[in-house]
Amino acid sequence: MVARVNTVAFQGIEVLDIDVQVQIASGLVSFQVVGLPDKAVAESRERVRSALDAIGLALPAKRITVNLAPADVLKEGSHFDLPIALGILAAMGVLPPDEIAGYTALGELALDGRIAAVAGVLPAAIQASAHDRGLICPAACGGEAAFAGDVEILAPDSILALVNHFKGTQVLTPPEPALAADDVRYPDLADIKGQETAKRALEVAAAGGHNLLMVGPPGSGKSMLAQRLPGLLPPLDAAEALEVSMIHSVAGELAGGKISRQRPYRDPHHSASLPALIGGGLRSKPGEVSLSHLGVLFLDELPEFQRPTLESLRQPIESGRAVVARANRHVTYPASFQLVAAMNPCRCGYLDDPAQACSRAPKCAADYQSKISGPMFDRIDLHVDVPAVSAADLSLPPPSETSADVARRIAAARAVQTVRYAGAEPVNGVTLRTNAQADGTLLEDVAAPDEAGRALLTEAADKLKLTARGYHRVLRVARTLADMAGAENVTRAHIAEALSYRRVTFGR
Repeated sequence: MVARVNTVAFQGIEVLDIDVQVQIASGLVSFQVVGLPDKAVAESRERVRSALDAIGLALPAKRITVNLAPADVLKEGSHFDLPIALGILAAMGVLPPDEIAGYTALGELALDGRIAAVAGVLPAAIQASAHDRGLICPAACGGEAAFAGDVEILAPDSILALVNHFKGTQVLTPPEPALAADDVRYPDLADIKGQETAKRALEVAAAGGHNLLMVGPPGSGKSMLAQRLPGLLPPLDAAEALEVSMIHSVAGELAGGKISRQRPYRDPHHSASLPALIGGGLRSKPGEVSLSHLGVLFLDELPEFQRPTLESLRQPIESGRAVVARANRHVTYPASFQLVAAMNPCRCGYLDDPAQACSRAPKCAADYQSKISGPMFDRIDLHVDVPAVSAADLSLPPPSETSADVARRIAAARAVQTVRYAGAEPVNGVTLRTNAQADGTLLEDVAAPDEAGRALLTEAADKLKLTARGYHRVLRVARTLADMAGAENVTRAHIAEALSYRRVTFGR
């Protein structure tokens, strides 16, 4: 007899069905797991043996073979423990095989029989629902699984509780959807004195989802401004929250199994490696660009990042996807993020202050800024100088306008964009949500300026040597400025302000 249990494997956020086949036959006593298991799956033999022993069941003195089909797909992770154990229990006659076959199971077993949390429960639950199957998962992950919709969920805290449930001596209560608290307090924009131009650029970036680069000396408030951006952004809607949570679930970063409506905010250190930023590694895990999907990726001290690491951002910024291509694997993760970066104008940071600037100025500035390529600069919509704050500004009372006031204006502008792009076709599989994502004929339709605005843009594009990408990014920013002003069409004033945020190469 061969007992069968359904489980899953992951390739990116794609879920693959895995058939766990267990056979107990006469022969030399052994316990073999085949089907291309990794080290964690191979070690499940000892965890399963100890977990069953903890509930008073011993493995039969026979030949036990576990096959994970299809056999040519690499099986990674400890979540195979539970389906292997259930398959053995079904083959031993402890559990009814027909009932077990109607569920997808995943979970890691402790030596005492408890079921520990694992990554990827949310996408596994959605996959189970699509195949009209139930889900068996750890109790700690039941809250996230409940968001999959109409699916029967069993979330026991131990394998003994699961056995008792199928025996009818215990009833497992269906878990309730676990939603993280929305009372997260972000730093307030009112804490920042001065820097009105930078605050305006930050508001424009938040309203249209545009990439932003802040350049200024140390202590001018660049990091403070970036830290206040999450408090200005509208919360994720239900579909977006589910999309983001699936990525975090696969990465094992869904805290407490709770779904959050707060937009991700990631700020990796400049020593981050290329796989850490883009994704990859031994198991092709999502990187920071994917973990910040539909949120903010803040890169402080931008020129201090390794050159290949920075250049690897170019493709995700354009396509909204992070493609991890390896010899044995090809994985694609969503990566539609908003890039916010900060940097000093030169290595010493005091280029505009003759009293503090180094002896190599201004050549040091050209060398320092050249660490970032022109194509990378060209992909950033808003470039803003953040000068040092004077003592006179610091002595002023706090600004009257708070983050809540600015957030209301941003929410209104985002609402206009939601309506505008509601019926738009996805680009490269990415759903259009903001002006920063509009492209091609759609951009020409929604952001076509008036005659005066087009004349200004044409003249500026020639004098500033704007690339085709830069030309269209000006149009996107201008469309956002028009939305913020409640204007139906893009005018010369909107084009002029959008052009003021374009970068002029040092020394030109």
